[in-house]
Amino acid sequence: MNASQALGLDVSQLRVTFDGFVAVADTSFQVKPGESFGIVGESGSGKSTVLRAICGLAPRESGSVRLTGAENAPGTQPAPGSKAFRRRVQMVFQDPYGSLHPRQTVDRILAEPLAIHGVTDAETRIERALDEVGLGKGFRFRYPHQLSGGQRQRIAIARALILEPQILLLDEPTSALDASVQAEVLNLLEELRRRRELTFIMVSHDLAVVTHLCERLMVMQRGQTVESLSTLDLVAHRVSKPYTLSLMQASSGFRRTVEA
Repeated sequence: MNASQALGLDVSQLRVTFDGFVAVADTSFQVKPGESFGIVGESGSGKSTVLRAICGLAPRESGSVRLTGAENAPGTQPAPGSKAFRRRVQMVFQDPYGSLHPRQTVDRILAEPLAIHGVTDAETRIERALDEVGLGKGFRFRYPHQLSGGQRQRIAIARALILEPQILLLDEPTSALDASVQAEVLNLLEELRRRRELTFIMVSHDLAVVTHLCERLMVMQRGQTVESLSTLDLVAHRVSKPYTLSLMQASSGFRRTVEA
């Protein structure tokens, strides 16, 4: 993929409700093509619901989700949740134990999205996707129960990449993994973004994870945006809201230092 193919995302006045409960309240943000953007907040803040609404897994009461880039004029926008949208935007879920079908081999798990979208070069794409996540074709016919947690999440990442999307939505992609495995998966994601010129939107409650991958972030509380700032501002404690400061204190892994 070259830079001209990279996509960004414009989310405007997004509102999501469930039986009268406001999970996301009129949230807006923009992510530039090729950027890595973080959404942070405590459990129940609405951050994961934002990702689900973007990809069509949660109902939008109002607001818009629009792809940005040279070839995405307003009249050619694919609807969130449509096949055209999912070719461009894929999601990696939090739990590698729950996101893979336990009775399907890795080969079938990776082949399914290709079949849905009518992609014919399945053999080549499956082997390439496994190589890209550091596993190789020897894992093709294993079942999820034969894999470690880190290997399962690598398969989940391979499944998201196999359609060659331009945007990845990452919902706490390392929170269910051991600390040493977390670092490996984060480094893999960083390398994939650089190599493929992907755009990331990452949800996490861990500021150390977000500052590792993201240039900018948005802080959420009770479905609302508290503030938006750069990672460097966060590291330097240049924050304006007490809630953001409390998140910093609660994030025990927050150890990154400012580089000159």
